[in-house]
Amino acid sequence: MADLFNACTYLVDRHVAAGRGAAPAVRCDGRTLSYAELSGAAAAVAQALKAKGVRPEERVMLLMVDGVELLSAILGAMRMGAVAVPVSTMLTARDLATVLRDSRARILLYSAPFGPLVVEAAAQAPDLRSTVDSADWDGFLAAGGATRPDEPPDATIDDSPALWLYTSGTTGTPKGAMHRHANFRHVVECYADNILRLTPEDVCYSVAKLFFAYGLGNSAIFPLAAGASAVLDPQRPTPATVVARLAADRPTLFFATPSFYGALLSSDVPAAAFATVRMAVSAGEPLPAQVFSRFRDRFGVEIVDGLGSTEALHIFLSNRPGDIRPGTTGTPVPGYELALRDADGAPVPDGQPGNLFVRGPSTATGYWCRTATTRAVFQGEWLRTGDVYTRSADGYYACLGRSDDMLKAGGIWVAPAEVESRLLEHPSVAQAAVVGVPDEHGIDKPIAYVVAASGATIDPDELIAFARAGLAAYKRPRRVFVADDLPRTATGKLRRFAVRELAIARLAEEAPVPAELG
Repeated sequence: MADLFNACTYLVDRHVAAGRGAAPAVRCDGRTLSYAELSGAAAAVAQALKAKGVRPEERVMLLMVDGVELLSAILGAMRMGAVAVPVSTMLTARDLATVLRDSRARILLYSAPFGPLVVEAAAQAPDLRSTVDSADWDGFLAAGGATRPDEPPDATIDDSPALWLYTSGTTGTPKGAMHRHANFRHVVECYADNILRLTPEDVCYSVAKLFFAYGLGNSAIFPLAAGASAVLDPQRPTPATVVARLAADRPTLFFATPSFYGALLSSDVPAAAFATVRMAVSAGEPLPAQVFSRFRDRFGVEIVDGLGSTEALHIFLSNRPGDIRPGTTGTPVPGYELALRDADGAPVPDGQPGNLFVRGPSTATGYWCRTATTRAVFQGEWLRTGDVYTRSADGYYACLGRSDDMLKAGGIWVAPAEVESRLLEHPSVAQAAVVGVPDEHGIDKPIAYVVAASGATIDPDELIAFARAGLAAYKRPRRVFVADDLPRTATGKLRRFAVRELAIARLAEEAPVPAELG
Protein backbone atom coordinates (compact mmCIF):
# COMPACT_ATOMS: atom_id res chain seq x y z
CA MET A 1 0.00 0.00 0.00
CA ALA A 2 1.41 3.39 -0.97
CA ASP A 3 1.95 6.04 1.70
CA LEU A 4 -1.02 8.27 2.42
CA PHE A 5 -0.89 11.79 1.00
CA ASN A 6 -3.64 14.39 0.81
CA ALA A 7 -3.19 17.75 -0.89
CA CYS A 8 -5.38 19.55 1.67
CA THR A 9 -3.27 18.22 4.54
CA TYR A 10 -0.10 19.23 2.69
CA LEU A 11 -1.29 22.76 2.00
CA VAL A 12 -3.13 23.59 5.22
CA ASP A 13 -3.44 21.03 7.99
CA ARG A 14 0.28 20.41 8.45
CA HIS A 15 0.83 24.07 9.37
CA VAL A 16 -1.78 23.73 12.11
CA ALA A 17 -0.14 20.53 13.35
CA ALA A 18 3.21 22.33 13.45
CA GLY A 19 1.83 25.05 15.70
CA ARG A 20 1.38 27.74 13.04
CA GLY A 21 -2.41 27.66 13.02
CA ALA A 22 -2.73 31.33 14.00
CA ALA A 23 -0.76 32.56 10.97
CA PRO A 24 -2.83 34.37 8.28
CA ALA A 25 -3.62 32.13 5.32
CA VAL A 26 -6.01 34.09 3.11
CA ARG A 27 -7.32 37.64 2.85
CA CYS A 28 -10.44 38.61 0.93
CA ASP A 29 -12.66 41.70 1.05
CA GLY A 30 -11.32 42.81 4.42
CA ARG A 31 -11.65 39.34 5.93
CA THR A 32 -8.65 37.28 7.06
CA LEU A 33 -8.66 33.56 7.84
CA SER A 34 -5.87 31.90 9.77
CA TYR A 35 -4.55 28.47 8.83
CA ALA A 36 -6.57 26.96 11.66
CA GLU A 37 -9.73 28.68 10.41
CA LEU A 38 -9.08 27.65 6.79
CA SER A 39 -8.48 24.07 7.92
CA GLY A 40 -11.79 24.15 9.75
CA ALA A 41 -13.55 25.62 6.73
CA ALA A 42 -12.17 22.90 4.46
CA ALA A 43 -13.19 20.18 6.94
CA ALA A 44 -16.69 21.64 7.12
CA VAL A 45 -17.02 21.57 3.33
CA ALA A 46 -15.82 17.95 3.29
CA GLN A 47 -18.50 16.99 5.81
CA ALA A 48 -21.18 18.92 3.93
CA LEU A 49 -20.29 17.20 0.65
CA LYS A 50 -20.57 13.82 2.34
CA ALA A 51 -23.98 14.81 3.70
CA LYS A 52 -24.99 15.56 0.08
CA GLY A 53 -24.03 12.00 -0.88
CA VAL A 54 -20.74 12.79 -2.60
CA ARG A 55 -18.33 9.88 -2.54
CA PRO A 56 -14.54 9.72 -3.02
CA GLU A 57 -13.41 10.26 -6.63
CA GLU A 58 -16.73 11.78 -7.67
CA ARG A 59 -16.53 15.21 -9.27
CA VAL A 60 -17.45 18.40 -7.42
CA MET A 61 -17.88 21.24 -9.91
CA LEU A 62 -17.26 24.78 -8.70
CA LEU A 63 -18.60 27.81 -10.59
CA MET A 64 -17.57 30.44 -8.08
CA VAL A 65 -15.87 33.81 -7.87
CA ASP A 66 -12.58 33.96 -6.00
CA GLY A 67 -13.09 34.01 -2.25
CA VAL A 68 -12.93 32.01 0.94
CA GLU A 69 -15.84 29.83 -0.16
CA LEU A 70 -14.17 28.75 -3.40
CA LEU A 71 -10.80 28.12 -1.77
CA SER A 72 -12.32 26.09 1.06
CA ALA A 73 -14.47 24.17 -1.45
CA ILE A 74 -11.42 23.15 -3.50
CA LEU A 75 -9.57 22.09 -0.35
CA GLY A 76 -12.62 20.42 1.17
CA ALA A 77 -13.37 18.34 -1.91
CA MET A 78 -9.80 17.06 -1.99
CA ARG A 79 -9.82 16.52 1.77
CA MET A 80 -12.68 14.00 1.48
CA GLY A 81 -11.12 12.31 -1.56
CA ALA A 82 -13.46 13.81 -4.15
CA VAL A 83 -12.24 15.59 -7.29
CA ALA A 84 -12.44 19.39 -7.34
CA VAL A 85 -13.42 20.79 -10.75
CA PRO A 86 -13.26 24.61 -10.71
CA VAL A 87 -14.54 26.07 -13.97
CA SER A 88 -14.45 29.48 -15.60
CA THR A 89 -16.97 32.06 -14.44
CA MET A 90 -17.16 33.20 -18.06
CA LEU A 91 -18.90 30.03 -19.26
CA THR A 92 -22.23 30.26 -21.03
CA ALA A 93 -25.09 27.99 -19.99
CA ARG A 94 -24.32 25.80 -22.99
CA ASP A 95 -20.63 25.58 -22.04
CA LEU A 96 -21.49 24.76 -18.43
CA ALA A 97 -23.91 22.04 -19.49
CA THR A 98 -21.17 20.55 -21.69
CA VAL A 99 -18.62 20.24 -18.87
CA LEU A 100 -21.26 19.05 -16.40
CA ARG A 101 -22.23 16.21 -18.73
CA ASP A 102 -18.64 15.42 -19.63
CA SER A 103 -17.41 15.28 -16.04
CA ARG A 104 -20.57 13.59 -14.73
CA ALA A 105 -20.29 15.91 -11.75
CA ARG A 106 -22.54 14.86 -8.86
CA ILE A 107 -22.83 18.30 -7.30
CA LEU A 108 -22.37 21.91 -8.45
CA LEU A 109 -21.45 24.69 -6.04
CA TYR A 110 -21.95 28.16 -7.48
CA SER A 111 -21.84 31.85 -6.60
CA ALA A 112 -25.25 33.49 -6.38
CA PRO A 113 -24.93 35.70 -9.50
CA PHE A 114 -24.72 32.57 -11.68
CA GLY A 115 -28.06 31.17 -10.51
CA PRO A 116 -30.02 31.65 -13.78
CA LEU A 117 -27.18 30.13 -15.79
CA VAL A 118 -27.02 27.13 -13.45
CA VAL A 119 -30.76 26.49 -13.72
CA GLU A 120 -30.53 26.37 -17.50
CA ALA A 121 -27.40 24.18 -17.57
CA ALA A 122 -28.50 21.77 -14.83
CA ALA A 123 -31.56 20.78 -16.86
CA GLN A 124 -29.16 19.36 -19.46
CA ALA A 125 -26.94 17.42 -17.01
CA PRO A 126 -28.64 14.13 -16.06
CA ASP A 127 -25.88 13.00 -13.63
CA LEU A 128 -26.08 16.16 -11.53
CA ARG A 129 -27.81 15.38 -8.22
CA SER A 130 -27.72 18.70 -6.40
CA THR A 131 -26.64 22.33 -6.58
CA VAL A 132 -25.57 24.69 -3.80
CA ASP A 133 -26.01 28.46 -3.99
CA SER A 134 -23.32 30.42 -2.11
CA ALA A 135 -26.12 32.60 -0.76
CA ASP A 136 -27.01 29.59 1.45
CA TRP A 137 -23.40 28.68 2.28
CA ASP A 138 -24.01 28.59 6.04
CA GLY A 139 -26.97 26.27 5.54
CA PHE A 140 -24.89 24.01 3.31
CA LEU A 141 -22.19 23.72 5.97
CA ALA A 142 -24.66 23.28 8.82
CA ALA A 143 -26.21 20.28 7.06
CA GLY A 144 -22.87 18.52 7.31
CA GLY A 145 -22.90 18.60 11.09
CA ALA A 146 -20.12 19.48 13.46
CA THR A 147 -16.52 18.67 12.61
CA ARG A 148 -13.78 17.56 15.01
CA PRO A 149 -10.52 19.53 14.85
CA ASP A 150 -8.53 16.29 15.00
CA GLU A 151 -10.57 14.44 12.37
CA PRO A 152 -8.18 13.17 9.67
CA PRO A 153 -8.88 13.56 5.94
CA ASP A 154 -10.12 10.62 3.93
CA ALA A 155 -7.41 8.21 2.84
CA THR A 156 -5.76 9.28 -0.41
CA ILE A 157 -2.36 8.53 -1.88
CA ASP A 158 -0.04 10.26 -4.34
CA ASP A 159 -1.87 8.85 -7.33
CA SER A 160 -5.41 9.51 -6.11
CA PRO A 161 -7.33 11.92 -8.35
CA ALA A 162 -7.56 15.40 -6.82
CA LEU A 163 -8.28 18.04 -9.45
CA TRP A 164 -9.62 18.36 -12.97
CA LEU A 165 -9.04 21.52 -14.98
CA TYR A 166 -10.90 21.96 -18.25
CA THR A 167 -8.85 23.30 -21.12
CA SER A 168 -9.43 23.77 -24.83
CA GLY A 169 -6.72 26.28 -25.71
CA THR A 170 -8.21 29.08 -27.81
CA THR A 171 -10.58 26.77 -29.69
CA GLY A 172 -11.93 23.24 -29.55
CA THR A 173 -14.02 21.06 -27.25
CA PRO A 174 -13.18 21.38 -23.53
CA LYS A 175 -11.00 18.57 -22.18
CA GLY A 176 -10.60 17.70 -18.51
CA ALA A 177 -6.90 17.45 -17.58
CA MET A 178 -6.70 15.05 -14.61
CA HIS A 179 -4.25 15.82 -11.80
CA ARG A 180 -3.18 13.70 -8.83
CA HIS A 181 -2.75 14.76 -5.21
CA ALA A 182 1.03 14.41 -5.60
CA ASN A 183 1.11 17.03 -8.37
CA PHE A 184 0.49 19.77 -5.81
CA ARG A 185 3.68 18.82 -4.00
CA HIS A 186 5.62 18.49 -7.24
CA VAL A 187 4.93 22.01 -8.53
CA VAL A 188 5.93 23.41 -5.14
CA GLU A 189 9.18 21.47 -4.97
CA CYS A 190 10.08 22.23 -8.59
CA TYR A 191 8.87 25.76 -9.33
CA ALA A 192 7.97 27.51 -6.08
CA ASP A 193 10.99 26.34 -4.07
CA ASN A 194 13.46 27.09 -6.85
CA ILE A 195 12.03 30.24 -8.49
CA LEU A 196 9.70 32.00 -6.06
CA ARG A 197 11.44 31.00 -2.83
CA LEU A 198 8.51 31.98 -0.67
CA THR A 199 8.71 32.50 3.08
CA PRO A 200 5.86 32.68 5.62
CA GLU A 201 6.18 36.48 5.51
CA ASP A 202 5.25 36.65 1.80
CA VAL A 203 1.87 37.81 0.52
CA CYS A 204 0.77 36.63 -2.95
CA TYR A 205 -1.68 38.46 -5.19
CA SER A 206 -2.68 37.10 -8.61
CA VAL A 207 -4.70 38.69 -11.39
CA ALA A 208 -5.38 35.18 -12.76
CA LYS A 209 -8.23 33.53 -10.87
CA LEU A 210 -8.36 30.25 -8.96
CA PHE A 211 -10.13 28.36 -11.74
CA PHE A 212 -7.01 28.71 -13.93
CA ALA A 213 -4.00 26.46 -13.33
CA TYR A 214 -1.83 29.59 -13.23
CA GLY A 215 -4.06 31.34 -10.70
CA LEU A 216 -4.53 28.22 -8.58
CA GLY A 217 -0.78 27.96 -8.11
CA ASN A 218 -0.32 31.66 -7.43
CA SER A 219 -3.23 32.11 -5.00
CA ALA A 220 -3.43 28.73 -3.30
CA ILE A 221 -0.79 26.09 -3.89
CA PHE A 222 2.35 28.19 -3.50
CA PRO A 223 1.44 30.56 -0.66
CA LEU A 224 -0.28 27.84 1.37
CA ALA A 225 2.53 25.33 0.92
CA ALA A 226 4.99 27.93 2.24
CA GLY A 227 2.83 29.02 5.16
CA ALA A 228 2.50 32.45 3.51
CA SER A 229 -0.77 34.27 2.79
CA ALA A 230 -2.84 34.81 -0.34
CA VAL A 231 -4.97 37.77 -1.40
CA LEU A 232 -8.20 36.81 -3.18
CA ASP A 233 -10.32 39.32 -5.07
CA PRO A 234 -13.80 38.40 -6.36
CA GLN A 235 -13.83 41.37 -8.74
CA ARG A 236 -12.91 41.32 -12.39
CA PRO A 237 -9.36 42.73 -12.45
CA THR A 238 -8.71 46.17 -13.89
CA PRO A 239 -5.75 48.48 -13.35
CA ALA A 240 -7.87 50.45 -10.85
CA THR A 241 -8.91 47.38 -8.79
CA VAL A 242 -5.34 46.10 -8.79
CA VAL A 243 -4.00 49.41 -7.51
CA ALA A 244 -6.56 49.26 -4.70
CA ARG A 245 -5.50 45.75 -3.72
CA LEU A 246 -1.81 46.65 -3.87
CA ALA A 247 -2.41 49.54 -1.49
CA ALA A 248 -4.68 47.63 0.90
CA ASP A 249 -2.89 44.29 1.11
CA ARG A 250 0.73 45.22 0.29
CA PRO A 251 1.63 41.96 -1.53
CA THR A 252 5.24 40.93 -1.97
CA LEU A 253 4.60 38.78 -5.07
CA PHE A 254 2.41 39.84 -7.98
CA PHE A 255 1.24 37.53 -10.78
CA ALA A 256 -0.33 38.59 -14.08
CA THR A 257 -0.35 37.94 -17.82
CA PRO A 258 1.54 39.94 -20.46
CA SER A 259 -1.69 41.54 -21.65
CA PHE A 260 -2.46 42.77 -18.14
CA TYR A 261 1.04 44.14 -17.69
CA GLY A 262 0.42 46.00 -20.95
CA ALA A 263 -2.86 47.35 -19.56
CA LEU A 264 -1.05 48.59 -16.45
CA LEU A 265 1.50 50.38 -18.61
CA SER A 266 -1.30 51.99 -20.64
CA SER A 267 -3.04 53.29 -17.51
CA ASP A 268 -2.20 56.00 -15.00
CA VAL A 269 -1.04 53.61 -12.27
CA PRO A 270 1.38 55.53 -10.01
CA ALA A 271 5.02 54.46 -10.03
CA ALA A 272 4.91 53.74 -6.29
CA ALA A 273 2.05 51.24 -6.61
CA PHE A 274 4.42 48.28 -6.63
CA ALA A 275 6.61 49.50 -3.76
CA THR A 276 6.01 46.35 -1.66
CA VAL A 277 6.40 43.85 -4.54
CA ARG A 278 9.71 41.99 -4.55
CA MET A 279 8.87 39.86 -7.58
CA ALA A 280 6.46 40.15 -10.50
CA VAL A 281 5.68 36.99 -12.47
CA SER A 282 4.21 36.59 -15.96
CA ALA A 283 2.81 33.58 -17.80
CA GLY A 284 0.04 32.67 -20.20
CA GLU A 285 1.78 33.93 -23.34
CA PRO A 286 5.28 35.22 -24.15
CA LEU A 287 6.25 38.48 -22.44
CA PRO A 288 7.54 40.99 -25.04
CA ALA A 289 10.96 42.41 -24.18
CA GLN A 290 9.52 45.90 -24.55
CA VAL A 291 6.88 45.28 -21.88
CA PHE A 292 9.57 43.95 -19.54
CA SER A 293 11.74 47.03 -20.03
CA ARG A 294 8.91 49.54 -19.72
CA PHE A 295 7.55 47.93 -16.57
CA ARG A 296 10.99 47.72 -14.94
CA ASP A 297 11.81 51.32 -15.79
CA ARG A 298 8.46 52.66 -14.58
CA PHE A 299 7.80 50.57 -11.47
CA GLY A 300 11.27 49.39 -10.48
CA VAL A 301 10.32 45.69 -10.55
CA GLU A 302 11.59 43.07 -12.99
CA ILE A 303 9.04 40.64 -14.43
CA VAL A 304 10.04 36.97 -14.29
CA ASP A 305 8.49 35.39 -17.39
CA GLY A 306 7.67 31.69 -17.50
CA LEU A 307 5.81 29.04 -19.48
CA GLY A 308 3.42 26.54 -17.99
CA SER A 309 0.30 24.70 -19.04
CA THR A 310 -2.88 23.28 -17.60
CA GLU A 311 -1.55 19.82 -18.40
CA ALA A 312 1.64 20.44 -16.38
CA LEU A 313 -0.33 22.28 -13.64
CA HIS A 314 2.07 25.22 -13.53
CA ILE A 315 5.34 26.71 -14.85
CA PHE A 316 8.13 24.42 -16.07
CA LEU A 317 10.27 26.88 -18.07
CA SER A 318 11.27 30.19 -16.53
CA ASN A 319 13.63 33.09 -16.19
CA ARG A 320 15.13 33.58 -12.74
CA PRO A 321 15.27 36.59 -10.44
CA GLY A 322 18.63 38.17 -11.19
CA ASP A 323 19.01 36.10 -14.35
CA ILE A 324 16.45 37.43 -16.82
CA ARG A 325 17.03 37.47 -20.55
CA PRO A 326 14.24 39.64 -22.00
CA GLY A 327 12.51 38.16 -25.02
CA THR A 328 13.12 34.59 -23.82
CA THR A 329 11.26 32.30 -21.45
CA GLY A 330 14.50 31.40 -19.69
CA THR A 331 15.71 27.89 -18.91
CA PRO A 332 14.05 24.69 -17.64
CA VAL A 333 12.78 24.71 -14.07
CA PRO A 334 14.66 22.13 -11.95
CA GLY A 335 12.81 18.82 -12.08
CA TYR A 336 11.72 19.26 -15.71
CA GLU A 337 13.42 18.22 -18.93
CA LEU A 338 12.68 19.90 -22.26
CA ALA A 339 13.18 18.79 -25.85
CA LEU A 340 12.68 20.46 -29.24
CA ARG A 341 11.62 18.15 -32.06
CA ASP A 342 10.74 18.50 -35.72
CA ALA A 343 7.53 17.25 -37.32
CA ASP A 344 8.95 13.72 -37.48
CA GLY A 345 9.95 13.70 -33.82
CA ALA A 346 13.68 14.14 -34.43
CA PRO A 347 15.70 16.57 -32.25
CA VAL A 348 16.43 19.96 -33.81
CA PRO A 349 19.76 21.77 -33.40
CA ASP A 350 20.15 24.96 -31.38
CA GLY A 351 18.86 28.02 -33.19
CA GLN A 352 16.30 26.06 -35.22
CA PRO A 353 12.55 26.04 -34.45
CA GLY A 354 11.06 22.92 -32.99
CA ASN A 355 7.97 21.63 -31.23
CA LEU A 356 8.42 21.90 -27.47
CA PHE A 357 8.07 18.77 -25.32
CA VAL A 358 8.35 18.63 -21.53
CA ARG A 359 8.90 15.77 -19.11
CA GLY A 360 8.33 16.27 -15.39
CA PRO A 361 6.57 14.98 -12.27
CA SER A 362 3.51 17.27 -12.30
CA THR A 363 2.12 16.23 -15.68
CA ALA A 364 -1.55 15.25 -15.74
CA THR A 365 -2.44 11.61 -16.18
CA GLY A 366 -4.34 12.51 -19.36
CA TYR A 367 -7.67 13.92 -20.50
CA TRP A 368 -10.91 12.47 -19.18
CA CYS A 369 -12.56 10.28 -21.83
CA ARG A 370 -10.34 11.64 -24.64
CA THR A 371 -8.24 8.63 -25.60
CA ALA A 372 -7.08 9.79 -29.03
CA THR A 373 -6.22 13.29 -27.86
CA THR A 374 -4.47 11.93 -24.77
CA ARG A 375 -2.28 9.68 -26.89
CA ALA A 376 -1.39 12.58 -29.20
CA VAL A 377 -0.46 14.96 -26.39
CA PHE A 378 0.84 12.65 -23.64
CA GLN A 379 3.52 10.63 -25.38
CA GLY A 380 4.97 8.27 -22.79
CA GLU A 381 6.66 10.44 -20.15
CA TRP A 382 6.64 13.42 -22.51
CA LEU A 383 3.99 16.10 -22.94
CA ARG A 384 3.65 17.81 -26.31
CA THR A 385 2.96 21.45 -25.43
CA GLY A 386 1.91 22.70 -28.87
CA ASP A 387 4.42 25.56 -28.65
CA VAL A 388 7.21 26.26 -31.13
CA TYR A 389 10.52 27.35 -29.58
CA THR A 390 14.17 27.86 -30.38
CA ARG A 391 17.02 27.22 -27.94
CA SER A 392 20.19 29.29 -27.83
CA ALA A 393 23.61 27.69 -27.59
CA ASP A 394 23.72 28.54 -23.87
CA GLY A 395 20.31 27.00 -23.17
CA TYR A 396 17.78 29.87 -23.21
CA TYR A 397 14.42 29.19 -24.86
CA ALA A 398 12.56 31.73 -27.02
CA CYS A 399 8.94 31.30 -28.09
CA LEU A 400 7.93 31.60 -31.74
CA GLY A 401 4.24 30.93 -31.08
CA ARG A 402 1.89 27.99 -31.16
CA SER A 403 2.55 25.29 -33.71
CA ASP A 404 -0.64 26.18 -35.57
CA ASP A 405 0.18 29.93 -35.51
CA MET A 406 3.26 29.71 -37.73
CA LEU A 407 2.83 31.05 -41.25
CA LYS A 408 4.84 31.10 -44.45
CA ALA A 409 5.61 34.26 -46.40
CA GLY A 410 7.55 33.94 -49.61
CA GLY A 411 7.90 30.23 -48.88
CA ILE A 412 9.74 30.90 -45.61
CA TRP A 413 8.39 30.28 -42.11
CA VAL A 414 7.52 33.40 -40.13
CA ALA A 415 6.92 33.45 -36.36
CA PRO A 416 4.13 35.93 -35.50
CA ALA A 417 5.79 36.56 -32.14
CA GLU A 418 8.89 37.94 -33.84
CA VAL A 419 6.90 40.42 -35.94
CA GLU A 420 4.77 41.39 -32.95
CA SER A 421 7.87 42.05 -30.88
CA ARG A 422 9.18 44.44 -33.54
CA LEU A 423 5.86 46.28 -33.74
CA LEU A 424 5.82 46.68 -29.96
CA GLU A 425 9.16 48.47 -30.14
CA HIS A 426 7.33 51.39 -31.73
CA PRO A 427 6.29 53.88 -29.03
CA SER A 428 2.77 54.27 -30.48
CA VAL A 429 1.91 50.56 -30.12
CA ALA A 430 0.51 49.05 -26.91
CA GLN A 431 -0.63 45.66 -28.27
CA ALA A 432 0.03 43.77 -31.49
CA ALA A 433 -1.19 40.59 -33.16
CA VAL A 434 0.07 39.16 -36.43
CA VAL A 435 -1.80 36.50 -38.40
CA GLY A 436 -1.55 34.87 -41.79
CA VAL A 437 -4.31 35.81 -44.24
CA PRO A 438 -4.50 34.34 -47.75
CA ASP A 439 -4.10 36.70 -50.69
CA GLU A 440 -5.91 36.36 -54.03
CA HIS A 441 -3.72 33.35 -54.83
CA GLY A 442 -4.46 31.61 -51.54
CA ILE A 443 -0.98 32.32 -50.17
CA ASP A 444 -0.77 33.49 -46.57
CA LYS A 445 0.72 36.91 -45.94
CA PRO A 446 1.33 38.60 -42.54
CA ILE A 447 -1.40 41.02 -41.47
CA ALA A 448 -1.17 43.00 -38.21
CA TYR A 449 -3.80 44.28 -35.82
CA VAL A 450 -2.51 46.82 -33.31
CA VAL A 451 -3.83 48.80 -30.37
CA ALA A 452 -2.49 52.31 -29.91
CA ALA A 453 -0.67 53.35 -26.75
CA SER A 454 -2.46 55.88 -24.56
CA GLY A 455 -2.55 59.24 -26.33
CA ALA A 456 -0.82 57.92 -29.46
CA THR A 457 -1.95 57.84 -33.08
CA ILE A 458 -0.86 55.07 -35.42
CA ASP A 459 0.10 55.60 -39.05
CA PRO A 460 -0.21 52.13 -40.66
CA ASP A 461 2.19 52.87 -43.51
CA GLU A 462 4.79 54.31 -41.17
CA LEU A 463 4.45 51.28 -38.89
CA ILE A 464 4.97 48.87 -41.82
CA ALA A 465 8.12 50.79 -42.75
CA PHE A 466 9.28 50.61 -39.14
CA ALA A 467 8.74 46.83 -39.09
CA ARG A 468 10.60 46.39 -42.35
CA ALA A 469 13.57 48.37 -41.04
CA GLY A 470 14.04 45.88 -38.22
CA LEU A 471 13.06 42.62 -39.91
CA ALA A 472 13.77 40.67 -43.05
CA ALA A 473 11.54 42.16 -45.76
CA TYR A 474 9.39 39.04 -46.19
CA LYS A 475 8.43 39.15 -42.47
CA ARG A 476 6.93 42.63 -42.59
CA PRO A 477 3.14 42.91 -42.21
CA ARG A 478 1.52 43.69 -45.56
CA ARG A 479 -1.30 45.59 -43.87
CA VAL A 480 -1.79 47.14 -40.44
CA PHE A 481 -5.24 47.60 -38.96
CA VAL A 482 -5.91 49.58 -35.78
CA ALA A 483 -8.36 48.29 -33.16
CA ASP A 484 -9.55 49.44 -29.75
CA ASP A 485 -8.62 46.07 -28.26
CA LEU A 486 -7.64 42.54 -29.25
CA PRO A 487 -9.82 39.46 -28.66
CA ARG A 488 -8.51 37.35 -25.81
CA THR A 489 -9.50 34.29 -23.80
CA ALA A 490 -10.52 34.45 -20.16
CA THR A 491 -6.88 33.78 -19.24
CA GLY A 492 -5.67 36.74 -21.28
CA LYS A 493 -4.28 34.70 -24.16
CA LEU A 494 -4.68 36.10 -27.65
CA ARG A 495 -7.52 34.49 -29.62
CA ARG A 496 -5.47 34.47 -32.79
CA PHE A 497 -8.13 32.72 -34.85
CA ALA A 498 -10.53 35.56 -33.97
CA VAL A 499 -7.96 38.13 -35.11
CA ARG A 500 -7.61 36.19 -38.36
CA GLU A 501 -11.38 36.28 -38.87
CA LEU A 502 -11.39 40.03 -38.28
CA ALA A 503 -8.62 40.51 -40.83
CA ILE A 504 -10.34 38.34 -43.44
CA ALA A 505 -13.60 40.23 -43.00
CA ARG A 506 -11.85 43.60 -43.16
CA LEU A 507 -10.02 42.71 -46.36
CA ALA A 508 -13.20 41.32 -47.90
CA GLU A 509 -14.79 44.72 -47.40
CA GLU A 510 -11.98 46.20 -49.47
CA ALA A 511 -12.24 43.73 -52.36
CA PRO A 512 -10.63 43.45 -54.79
CA VAL A 513 -7.61 42.48 -52.71
CA PRO A 514 -5.08 45.33 -52.62
CA ALA A 515 -1.98 44.88 -54.71
CA GLU A 516 0.29 45.22 -51.69
CA LEU A 517 -0.91 41.84 -50.45
CA GLY A 518 0.81 40.28 -53.45
